Amino acid sequence: MSVFIPRIEKISNILKDKEAALVTSDISITYLTGFQHSEGYVFITEDKSYFLIDFRYAEAVQKAVNHMEIVMFSNAFESINELIAKHNITSILVEDCSVTLSAYTGFNEKLNAEIQNTSELSKIISESRIIKTADEIEKLRTAQKIAEKAYLEVLNFVKPGITEREISARLEFLMKMNGAERVAFELITVTGKKTSLPHGVPGDVEVQAGDFVTFDIGAVYDGYHSDMTRTVAVGSVSDGQKKIYDIVLKAHLAGMDAVKAGVSGFDVDKVCRDIITEAGYGQYFGHSTGHGVGLEIHEAPNASQKSEHILKENMTLTVEPGIYLPDKFGVRIEDTVLVTKEGFETFASMPKELIIL
Repeated sequence: MSVFIPRIEKISNILKDKEAALVTSDISITYLTGFQHSEGYVFITEDKSYFLIDFRYAEAVQKAVNHMEIVMFSNAFESINELIAKHNITSILVEDCSVTLSAYTGFNEKLNAEIQNTSELSKIISESRIIKTADEIEKLRTAQKIAEKAYLEVLNFVKPGITEREISARLEFLMKMNGAERVAFELITVTGKKTSLPHGVPGDVEVQAGDFVTFDIGAVYDGYHSDMTRTVAVGSVSDGQKKIYDIVLKAHLAGMDAVKAGVSGFDVDKVCRDIITEAGYGQYFGHSTGHGVGLEIHEAPNASQKSEHILKENMTLTVEPGIYLPDKFGVRIEDTVLVTKEGFETFASMPKELIIL
């Protein structure tokens, strides 16, 4: 059976008589169809589902999607209204978290049904996406392997005199050559004092002997993202750098060990944060410990001081504590992990002991 059918059924099961769901966000459409970049709509009733697309994607969609009826439109609203009439639909659920005010107004004006201002559709899709299926997990593993292969190759390229921008460009090239659709986000390859910037932007700063270099990297494979951070040293490392690295590594490993089904995201964050705070550097760890990864680089669940998520089997989550000393240097170590009943499985295979290039 297609992996997409149970996802559609979860939506159809919440629909009442004469009610339909109209899915419009790119991520949700990809999740329900397996097809990216459609600029279309998914229309779901209690017993039928449709994928509405325009001419540009018709041939590709017809070859790729066989678990719902394909409708090619010249005017999307006219085609949706035809389906509304065909199924006697009187009200439509839309994704409140992604539909803009202008889109909502347009739906109300142009569709022959009442548009429901409710979080019900967004909630059911989010709750479905947060638990990864076997095929999704395999895609996440592949995305990680692609990123790691590029990372290992680019380490041979890092030396004094090379710029952050050159490192980033080579990483992106290598990821795509190794099978990535694209990079998962704007790659972070920063060095020296810029490693104290959690989301530093690669520029023309040159690597110097004695610098830390932070790699926050990820690849996209079949729509699914990877996310990993490693901090390496070039030439040599000071006692101060080594001390901070060891504290972050201790927090990271403890956070990983805290991950298992039934544990809260708050508790995972607390484990990491307590270690860094007790070492005297709590004020220099200003972001959350982790976030979900899947069709989006940042999605549920999260591990933070405000997290209310309880981890469940087959959720995915990053564990990425860091210490950032302004105008000096910073260290972050990150893996993406799969939550299991008894613990976790990391997608990363890269060592975490400090590497000196």
